[in-house]
Amino acid sequence: IQKADNMQDSEMILMHSLKHFLTASSEVTNFPEFVAVGIVDDIQVGHYDSNTKRVEPKQDWMKKSQKTKLTTGSGSQRAVGVQQLFKVRLDTFKRRFNQTGGIHIYQEMVGCEWDDENGDVNGYEQHGYDGEDFIALDLKTMTWVAAQQQAVFIKQMLDKNKAELEYLKNSLTKGCVDWLKKFVNYGRSSLMRTDLPTVSLLRKTPSSRVTCHATGFYPNRAMMFWRKDGEELHEDVDNGEILPNHDGSFQISADLQLPSDDWGKYDCVFQLSGVKEDIVTKLDKREIKTNYGKTSMRSDEREDLTVTVVITSCDSQTMDLGLPKRTLNPRIPCGTSHLRVK
Repeated sequence: IQKADNMQDSEMILMHSLKHFLTASSEVTNFPEFVAVGIVDDIQVGHYDSNTKRVEPKQDWMKKSQKTKLTTGSGSQRAVGVQQLFKVRLDTFKRRFNQTGGIHIYQEMVGCEWDDENGDVNGYEQHGYDGEDFIALDLKTMTWVAAQQQAVFIKQMLDKNKAELEYLKNSLTKGCVDWLKKFVNYGRSSLMRTDLPTVSLLRKTPSSRVTCHATGFYPNRAMMFWRKDGEELHEDVDNGEILPNHDGSFQISADLQLPSDDWGKYDCVFQLSGVKEDIVTKLDKREIKTNYGKTSMRSDEREDLTVTVVITSCDSQTMDLGLPKRTLNPRIPCGTSHLRVK
């Protein structure tokens, strides 16, 4: 472990976020027609789907909090109302795109951010259809941005409704933020924790890239890079994204294509926000887990990494926990009832 240079103490969790992912689908085998997930600081805190018709808190600190009313019938009733709204939305989109049957998906992401150091706030609302962006709200300009031609008419219609735009701004930057502050307070001990990762060196074959893999860390504000002779490498390196694990922690990897056999000059550096010391792993053949030789790693181990990501992604595509107030859902911001596609 060495002292960190790239990440400063000021990069500890200051910007908190509350996001809702809502998805309506048709003719998708073994998948609910409607799924909603609430996420605080990239941790899933609530889930609802059309199969269970029940809002389920996903963190102990959410279950203990009576103020969220997640364990009462009223929360589930409101979620059922949002589900019905999204079914109408999806049917309307299919008519607008001259579609009758087949697999189709309508998605919305709505949420807010709050910097607990300087008080800055931000809100966002985005809509997508069949895997492509459709329309999004730009709070800075107080206008809607059409991502495709079919959304232009809707943008023009929504931009004219100044009262609704002001209402949305207030809902996203005040109502949503108020809920976010409550959730951060409820789960402070969990959300503000720091977990260090397990770092491993992996290699499939003697000629393939060497992967530096860190898993089990929290929060998700982290960096990983390869160095040679103490200098960060940018060539022959493929840096992966931070991905979620099933237990609420995160993983990241960085691949290195070795240009020579001078292994002693290379090391992998992992930096975690709020931690002063780097985790430095020297490139050592004896420490590499491979699919060949005595240190061979079971083939299902790397598959588990991928499966975890896929499952988490499916489970995270989705709620209904404290967003902008709506007529349909006066306590929980779903941020959707204003969009009417004809």
